[in-house]
Amino acid sequence: MNAGGFGGPDVARIDLYWIPLGAGGNGYVRLNGRLYEVVKARLERRRPLDLYHAALVVQVSAGRYTVECGWPSPDADTASRGVVLEGPVFGRSLARFRPFRYEVRRWRDGVIPDLAQAVGGPQTVARDRAQAERLLDLVPRVPALIWGRDEHGAGEMWNSNSVISWLLVSAGHPAGDVRPPGGGRAPGWQAGVAVAGEGRRG
Repeated sequence: MNAGGFGGPDVARIDLYWIPLGAGGNGYVRLNGRLYEVVKARLERRRPLDLYHAALVVQVSAGRYTVECGWPSPDADTASRGVVLEGPVFGRSLARFRPFRYEVRRWRDGVIPDLAQAVGGPQTVARDRAQAERLLDLVPRVPALIWGRDEHGAGEMWNSNSVISWLLVSAGHPAGDVRPPGGGRAPGWQAGVAVAGEGRRG
């Protein structure tokens, strides 16, 4: 996404936000996330942790963009919220039905309703203009892997956190070193790191 020709200051910034899973009043997501984490923690013989969903706000001279992955897709008006890619949830054959599609959004001046609930506020991960523009260019190229499956043997299922970590690594940021707030974890994060690493080696 070439920022040339837009004028204005030559600014760039990639901010990462850690949003508690189910923030914004989504009780269904919060309850299912807690149940999942209780089962996962018991299997791994550890205490349950807080779960987080990652989102990005990217500032370039062309403007401010929100970058996130959301499921389910609320309606067919995808252009109004900056959707550049849709992927299947649980199975490719199910993706013909909107409730089984997730969205990857690159939304200029976009709104993430629960952004204000992010723990710790924005975490600036880059101030490099080329890296920020490269990340925005990469958003439509996110692998449309099946949400809830581990198709690449990464050890974690693919989900919204995988999309964000894939973008950061593919844009040149060492996202494997990024950690959610203390006492929490971001399921799927390492899946994105692993898949991006495969792509870069390829």
